[in-house]
Amino acid sequence: MTVLRRNVLKSLAVASASLPLAAPALAQGAPKVTWKLTSSFPKSLDLIYGAALSLAQRVHEASDGQFVIEVHPPGEIASALDALDAVKSGKADLGHTTLAYYWGKDPAFAFGTGVPFGMNARLTNSWFYEGGGNEAINEFLGDYGVTALPLGNTGAQMGGWFRRQVKTAADFKGLKVRSGGFTGTLFKALGAIPDATPMAAMPAALKSGALDAVEFVSPYDDEKLSIAKVAPYYYYPGWWQGSSAQHLVVNLAQWNALPKAYRAMLTSAAAEVNGQVLALYDARNPAALRRLVASGSNLQGFSADITEAAYKAAQEIFTQASKSNAKFSKLHENYTAFRNDGYLWWQVCEYTYDNFIIRQRAREAI
Repeated sequence: MTVLRRNVLKSLAVASASLPLAAPALAQGAPKVTWKLTSSFPKSLDLIYGAALSLAQRVHEASDGQFVIEVHPPGEIASALDALDAVKSGKADLGHTTLAYYWGKDPAFAFGTGVPFGMNARLTNSWFYEGGGNEAINEFLGDYGVTALPLGNTGAQMGGWFRRQVKTAADFKGLKVRSGGFTGTLFKALGAIPDATPMAAMPAALKSGALDAVEFVSPYDDEKLSIAKVAPYYYYPGWWQGSSAQHLVVNLAQWNALPKAYRAMLTSAAAEVNGQVLALYDARNPAALRRLVASGSNLQGFSADITEAAYKAAQEIFTQASKSNAKFSKLHENYTAFRNDGYLWWQVCEYTYDNFIIRQRAREAI
């Protein structure tokens, strides 16, 4: 090393040591923002409730701690079914919720979550991100002063727990089923009696006979209910929800006022967590299903008679709702067109491949 180079390096070292350390570029001009998020999900549904915690962590890290999201379970800011109104009124900045919970305000909310005989989780996400689905949902949500981002999906849901077997559509007549929203309307069309019993009260209601059946989520979450002894028949699939999406609902005025960088962080974090939740359910459900069957749960598939009767009833509900509700009709047309195109591809390749692997697995297990 030459003397000149040594002197230059020494001078640079001395000069840099005397300068203050530069703060990260983001932190220099980024305001401190603290938002409150109200969740519609109890902590016991750890994969879904955990989605909001994961979102908050990612946003905190991306913003160097400048953008803070405080996550609150149901009851602290708003009840599980009041998250949308809490966000609309400004009581909360964010809500992690299931849009179908607000079916009573407008049946069109159901398309944000999943409708009977709708798309599976992959196609739902494809519709949200690439098929204009999320834009269509947000156009509808604008009337409620909010906007939304997909934040989680359980995948296809199970058909629920029944005290006795149901072999035909006629067996649903008079059946007291814990259900609500679009699903409750569909059960009612089949002759069942929908009931809104809270999750915590379901085991006792089944045991006493106040309920004959409950539909919940999937093996991982259903296992926590501990109801197999009083409702031993575990049916599949949940044709009323081939996919169940959750959303991050944001107060529209707050969203528009948020710095662009923070909006980008929130959007990116929500997309990442959205995929993570589905991956977690796909990873946890197999072991949970094995445990349930090993402990005595009687796994049953719905008969073709039941499924076809339910499909017919669902189409009649769609038709009637579309006649009386222009917003419902618009979303239904958008959703159904994308579903039909998506399943064309599924029929050709995805389903064919999956079906072969499933049959091979069954052969090798014998």
